[in-house]
Amino acid sequence: MSNIVAIVGRPNVGKSTLFNRLTQTRHAIVSDEAGTTRDRQYGKCEWEGKEFSVIDTGGWVVNSDDIFEEEIRKQVSLATEEADVILFMVDVQNGVTDLDEEVAAILRRTKKPVLLVTNKMDNNETWLAAEFYGLGLGDPIGISAATGSGTGDLLDIVMSKFPKKTEELPDENIPRFAVVGRPNVGKSSIINAFIGEDRHIVTDIAGTTRDSIYTRYEKFGFDFYLVDTAGIRKKGKVSEDLEFYSVMRSIRAIENSDVCILMLDATRGIESQDLNIFQLIQRNQKNLVVVVNKWDLVEDKSQRVMDTFIDAIRERMAPFVDFPIIFGSALTKQRIFKVLETAVATYENRRRKVSTHRLNEEMLPLIEAYPPPSMKGKYIKIKYCSQVPDTHVPTFVFYANLPQYVKEPYRRFLENKIRERWNFHGTPINVFIRQK
Repeated sequence: MSNIVAIVGRPNVGKSTLFNRLTQTRHAIVSDEAGTTRDRQYGKCEWEGKEFSVIDTGGWVVNSDDIFEEEIRKQVSLATEEADVILFMVDVQNGVTDLDEEVAAILRRTKKPVLLVTNKMDNNETWLAAEFYGLGLGDPIGISAATGSGTGDLLDIVMSKFPKKTEELPDENIPRFAVVGRPNVGKSSIINAFIGEDRHIVTDIAGTTRDSIYTRYEKFGFDFYLVDTAGIRKKGKVSEDLEFYSVMRSIRAIENSDVCILMLDATRGIESQDLNIFQLIQRNQKNLVVVVNKWDLVEDKSQRVMDTFIDAIRERMAPFVDFPIIFGSALTKQRIFKVLETAVATYENRRRKVSTHRLNEEMLPLIEAYPPPSMKGKYIKIKYCSQVPDTHVPTFVFYANLPQYVKEPYRRFLENKIRERWNFHGTPINVFIRQK
């Protein structure tokens, strides 16, 4: 289960540059203009074989000083609440500013590990970092996010600060379902509808250090855990920065689950925030069931309207389109039962095994009829395929003479053909081409 590292600090100290370096991507837009990072960035970092999540808490700037400090305070306190380790970034070239003092004052109160990262130490000017001891957050760790110097040492320290895992779930073989979605879409209502009045059937198990709550659900022949992030029931704090809040909470829930039940609001359609959460589900390779909630409030419930909705959802979420979409209402409990049945079915699909014999029998004639396009005058031959046992998601390997020439569209073609023949509805699939 992944830990979360949040990068905080005032604008223009290099948070996005560090984020890009840690996640080895160019997701965050880097510019000298303060406040470029409006959307929060979320990515994965791998170090010494362990993976953790990184969040760049950009986007505080509202271009006016009074709102500005209030926003910073919100962001930093939210990051301290949700993350396992906080990287507080400062700029060695500029020295300590009033805003740095503000942030440090909040961070001194948290019980979470805080690392003071002095950025832009390009020429090893260690003496410049001395004044940052005054922030009362321990030894400054000097790095240059732009050149990468010092980031290895920083990651070693980060790894040592992660909380030790407490008890894991009592039974790993019971599926874990997370209900995710943006604020006010009906997550609490659907969880309450699932659990109903029969609270005695339910046992709450505090999960790992992630403080997700696992609610065991055992009735009507079902047996699973509902992954209820600590935030789903705490209503009081949601007035904070809603978008950031919902994404951070979703990361928690998604990483701890097998199947994600993504709630959409029928009265508002599909919005960018929904797509952000969908991308989190995809990046973490989790099963997906989409629930269009508040269907009782839609006046025209004809099949035509439903089809339009379904097409819009699949189009926005392409290329992964093989997942169930259910129209229901948490309030009137319409099709609530169907949601659970579907989630259980997709979980079963995730565990589906295809025998090597059947796989070759079905796929090889297809590949012969539609071989991969030749590249640079070389013909690609795929001779054999098999499903890899004991993988986190169904994974298929095709053995070819020139795997490097097989491009993404052909891989997608293979995936689609597998989906046509076997039921992997709602489940991500990995297709790899390897040297035979």
